[in-house]
Amino acid sequence: MKWTRGVIERKQVWADGLFTLEIKAPDVAEFEPGQFLQLGIEQPDGHLHRPYSVASPHGEVLDFFIVLVEGGRLTPHLWKMGVGDELDVSAKAAGSFTLSHCPDASTLWLVATGTGLAPYIAMLRTETPWQRYEKILVVHGVRQGSDLCYQEELAAHQQQRPGRFTYIPVVSREDVDGALRGRITHCITNGSLESAADQELEPDCCFMMCGNPDMLNETEQLLGKRGLKKHKRKEPGQIVVERYW
Repeated sequence: MKWTRGVIERKQVWADGLFTLEIKAPDVAEFEPGQFLQLGIEQPDGHLHRPYSVASPHGEVLDFFIVLVEGGRLTPHLWKMGVGDELDVSAKAAGSFTLSHCPDASTLWLVATGTGLAPYIAMLRTETPWQRYEKILVVHGVRQGSDLCYQEELAAHQQQRPGRFTYIPVVSREDVDGALRGRITHCITNGSLESAADQELEPDCCFMMCGNPDMLNETEQLLGKRGLKKHKRKEPGQIVVERYW
């Protein structure tokens, strides 16, 4: 793998162990929002690296939305880093979780748990989704209210595009004003998600989802009962999935 030099320009701490690194890495090749890059550091026992979806479109400065994994090999090092620290960034991005791999539809659902929100932040910072879809809904599932990030940015989309953009936070472990209570799958089952969205889960949509594998599997089953299926080039459908782990 070819590596380029990255320098941390800004660190945003959203909650304990939940943070965004803005990394200047001008030598990274152009990529599509939704793709991922590798971040790495050299350690005495070898080079540590792992993939992260980029939370920004291609540019000189790239955003990475990261959660500290207790006992992890790399994230404890990233958590300790700050402005001016250097790290390695892969020269080329990879992955097919992009709008170019999505079907045309009237409505675009962007569903995530935790840091799975990252690729959607990148997509929404471009004109592409707004040009292709009449209505866009972001559903973000987390455990605690403090884990809800990018609130101001998402609220700005809602203000700038009334009637076209809806943000629906879903919190599983506590009641939070303005958020649905429970897991995303629970909110699909009891109808509260569609009610909050003022939009039915119907075949005339593209349903992207990224995050916890249990959520992905269970949601796909629930959507299957509504007549939605995975989108493939030779077999068009509605569901596009990114599996983080």
